[in-house]
Amino acid sequence: MRKLGIFLAGAALAASGWAAHAQEAGATPAPAPPPPPEDWSLHFQSTLIGQGYPGFPSTVEGPNSLPSHGEIRESFSATGFLGRRMPWEGGELYFNPEINQGFGVGDTFGVAGFPNGEAQKVGFNTPKPNVARLFLRQTFGLGGDQETLEPDQNQLGETVDISRITVTAGKVSIPDFFDDNTYSHDPRTQFMNWALMDAGAYDYAADQKGYTDGFVAELNQKDWALRGGYFLVPKVQNDRDLQTQIAKYGGYNVELETRYQLFSEPGKFRVLGFANRVFAGSYRDTLADPDLGTDIAATRSDRTKYGFVLNVEQAVTDDVGLFSRYSWNDGKEEVMSYTDIDESFSLGTSVKGTSWGRPDDVVGLAGVVNFLSNAERDFLAAGGLSIVIGDGQLNYAPEGIMETYYSWQVVKPLSLSADYQFIDNPAYNRDRGPVHVFSLRAHLAF
Repeated sequence: MRKLGIFLAGAALAASGWAAHAQEAGATPAPAPPPPPEDWSLHFQSTLIGQGYPGFPSTVEGPNSLPSHGEIRESFSATGFLGRRMPWEGGELYFNPEINQGFGVGDTFGVAGFPNGEAQKVGFNTPKPNVARLFLRQTFGLGGDQETLEPDQNQLGETVDISRITVTAGKVSIPDFFDDNTYSHDPRTQFMNWALMDAGAYDYAADQKGYTDGFVAELNQKDWALRGGYFLVPKVQNDRDLQTQIAKYGGYNVELETRYQLFSEPGKFRVLGFANRVFAGSYRDTLADPDLGTDIAATRSDRTKYGFVLNVEQAVTDDVGLFSRYSWNDGKEEVMSYTDIDESFSLGTSVKGTSWGRPDDVVGLAGVVNFLSNAERDFLAAGGLSIVIGDGQLNYAPEGIMETYYSWQVVKPLSLSADYQFIDNPAYNRDRGPVHVFSLRAHLAF
């Protein structure tokens, strides 16, 4: 036994010496274990946007027109992102209290591709509190390879199966799940225009502030993901109250996301379809009855509004990315929640500042062209008013927008941005514009 013990001790010493020699010789060390999952999460953001434009040419002005004399307005938001892991496996609860204050230029009227992505949430002289999100997330791992999800807003840091099913239910914002894009999706840090931060013709279900109640289910795989959801729609156009007759009304969304490599650089392509069962008026039915004038509310009945979005993003290098979206909806019914765009095409680029010694800075440049359906065009030409536009008469032309911004990372939690937008034919009217919109943005996040 003594000889056996001496032999085993010698073998252990030899093995440890071989391991040390192998490591010195360049052998790959064992991978570090994943970090322990977070039980609590606390993040915060605050965004202040000052935005204005000088006077611009105009021969017509109506109740929903952007004032031609020029304006300067500001908007402010502050949001807390609280997360808590549930006592059962895979469960997480998130709560987002939010405060909003300020106004969009023109009281958020007069441009379909509106220049401030925060404007739909404001409209108050003093800060107004609001529950932005309150939802439960449940993840079911399906086994196989794993990936680490870094701590972020509404994301507990954890290691999960790449192959997984995730179900989310509660008060949410639909763009948190659908129509995502790495380079253009957050007006607090990226492009601010409504037709660039999201697909312009994507009339997703939401209340007046852009939130709704519903659920999303997602199946994630290494190279693709499939997600679908049901959400409450507003009772009538742009209403604060949501329709709770879930068997009769609702917004349905399905999106397929594919991930690929092009010249060794990552890219994503998303195809999104949506259909909203709503209580809405019809442009054609309104115009067909001379006694109604342009009172579209008199034609409200149960209708289905539908459309689709094609969304692509492509990295060119580690610092340069391209993106594009094409979106369309049927354009027959009232716009319910988003904006007066029935067809839209956008193209843009985002560049990090590594080449000039500022790797955390970002410069963006993009253009978008928006269109109206024939039905909505005729309704506005007859003097009708819609959700954000209506000049009383219409000399139609597509609405063209160019936006560029520079985001300067002052210190890690604080960035300052300068933004310029050129808007041709605002609200699709040749008799107005062009408009030059200038913005300064301060964004704090930790």
